[in-house]
Amino acid sequence: MFSKRKISIAVATAAASIWQPVFAEDKVSLDGLVVTGTRSETPLLEQAGNTGQVSEEEIDLIRPEHISEVLNRVSGVNIQHGNGQEHLTSIRSPVLTGGAGAGSFLFLEDGIPLRAAGFANVNGLFEVNYEQAGGIEVVRGPGSALYGSNAVHGMVNVLSRAPSLDLERTIDVSVGPHDSYGTKATVSDTVGRHGYRLSVNGETNGGYVSDSGYDQQKVSFRHDYLGDVDSFKTLFSYTNLNQETAGYINGFEAYKDESLSRTNPNPEAYRDAKSYRLSTEWIHELSDTSSFNLTPYVRHTEMQFLMHFLPGQPVENNKHSSVGLLSSYTKELDGGHKIIVGTDFEYTEGELSEIQYNPSRPFGGFIQGTHYDYDVDATVIAPYIHTEWQVLEKTRVTAGLRYEFTKYDYTNNTDTLTFGTRYLRPDSGDDTFNNVSPKLGLVQQLTENTAAFINYARGNRAPQTTDLYRAQIGPSQTGSADSEKMDSFEIGYRKVGEGLQYEITAYQMRKRDYFFTDSDNENVPNGKTKHTGLEIGMFYPLTEQFDVAANLTFAKHEYDFDKASSDIEKGDYLVTAPKQMANVRLGWNFTPKSRAELEWEHVSEYYINDGNTAKYDGHDVFNLRTSHQLTESLRLYGSIQNLFNTEYAERADFNANASNPEGYRYFVGEKRYLHVGASYSF
Repeated sequence: MFSKRKISIAVATAAASIWQPVFAEDKVSLDGLVVTGTRSETPLLEQAGNTGQVSEEEIDLIRPEHISEVLNRVSGVNIQHGNGQEHLTSIRSPVLTGGAGAGSFLFLEDGIPLRAAGFANVNGLFEVNYEQAGGIEVVRGPGSALYGSNAVHGMVNVLSRAPSLDLERTIDVSVGPHDSYGTKATVSDTVGRHGYRLSVNGETNGGYVSDSGYDQQKVSFRHDYLGDVDSFKTLFSYTNLNQETAGYINGFEAYKDESLSRTNPNPEAYRDAKSYRLSTEWIHELSDTSSFNLTPYVRHTEMQFLMHFLPGQPVENNKHSSVGLLSSYTKELDGGHKIIVGTDFEYTEGELSEIQYNPSRPFGGFIQGTHYDYDVDATVIAPYIHTEWQVLEKTRVTAGLRYEFTKYDYTNNTDTLTFGTRYLRPDSGDDTFNNVSPKLGLVQQLTENTAAFINYARGNRAPQTTDLYRAQIGPSQTGSADSEKMDSFEIGYRKVGEGLQYEITAYQMRKRDYFFTDSDNENVPNGKTKHTGLEIGMFYPLTEQFDVAANLTFAKHEYDFDKASSDIEKGDYLVTAPKQMANVRLGWNFTPKSRAELEWEHVSEYYINDGNTAKYDGHDVFNLRTSHQLTESLRLYGSIQNLFNTEYAERADFNANASNPEGYRYFVGEKRYLHVGASYSF
């Protein structure tokens, strides 16, 4: 029978985290439920593998203007802030770019990919309303059998905020430096069997450097229906971004030069992007122990931007539209066992063009004219099975297998197959890829609140369509992309419940058929890499008012092959792969409904070229934020970012050419600034 308690459980699930901040009035210890691993509520102690979390309460405290402010609180994660809303991602990996950066991470909203697998976007997380989310979960390493392509190094699942039990109306306004203004609003309620939430937000920002800034708008609408046998969750999401983009500044440690740090060498650069998604999840209870799940969805994305990071600075236009269906059957067996079988279907129509309007460059083959113009129709069919077996009273085994068939139907719309010495246009044709991903894990519960786990998983992904049909090549074409594969082994120990909560995980991963472009602009289709690391996450309430949280990462990301022409030797570090990262937070609940937090972000040195001869020295940045409930309806909040005014680079990169012979280039970290706002509920 329907009850409001069913919705309250959903709300708690979306917010749960084993090391989230707890306000002084909250004496309840959450059990640490996660939803991403099995697409259903699962206690952390039963999870074979790891899931980092950022709760709804944390998101409301941070009031993020960029996704890096949220996800860099999770161990093993490094989101580098580009300009405006741009970003590059690292999850148990170096910070990856190009097709690898787009295709190695699966970005989802309520379990549905934000983009089609072969059409991913390195900046993909600006296409979701993380600012008003009900929580974010990060699976580090390959995903479970329930998820396919792009879940190689990890997944980020943004959870929509659940409807409220009673009428909720909130308006939020904020102001920051550089003509930064933001507005958010939400209205939510539950009436009978129906719950809904409408959330909207908009932001305008004049930009930290000259000739930059952005305007963005996001809308999310969720409707829940909870019946005796059938339940439905419908989610509509829309995003729009119009950005004037600042490029890299060139020169060794240029970020320390005040005369350069606020300049924009590419004032013409821009990025315009929009997306929408609509899905309905239908869960039909067949019996007390079995259910059927069907989730049809549609999505559309389109983007135009100036490729300011390339010497020729061409303009890219891309778009794709998809229809998909997630289907599964879940059966609970006697003895605590579970079986989930399902199939994912998706069909996508995509297109891309790249045109250089600037005159031809005298180096590198950057020729004026149409570089690429093509269409791709993609079909993905992926059956899977996920099983859980309670083999002993406190021993649980998880096993799964996923097969994924991918077909690209490619049409070249240009009149030649090659263009200069850099651009290769394959002839029209079909490409198919078949990938099998096995998973096996074991969880041993040691006490009521502790458990150890060991997990093996293989991550696969078909190549990105840009790796196949828009390859940026050098003097010779050395091979085409194939499916990338990575085998991951991890072992860990976790404690949840009252008092000290923590998780320690060690892992090693080996990747093959890694497709990337080396320092000589040559395609490398069959690279091999090795990734070894230790991750520690903890939360400890020092007193009723004070608590401390820490997420620490120690990692080695190495080439596992030799390539003399690029100065790559087996054992060299991959570019942009810090050896240590840390995020440490001291929290103070100075009233029952008010909180302050001091945050320390540490990134160690890392190499920025293949031969490991150029590097960035790393940085330590401190942030201070606070939130105070002034009245029953009015909350005030604020933050000081880069509290000690540190000179640092959000991203260091290397690209030696005629206009930048030293090769060093940077996205500059912003100097100290204050951001304040108020939230009013009525």
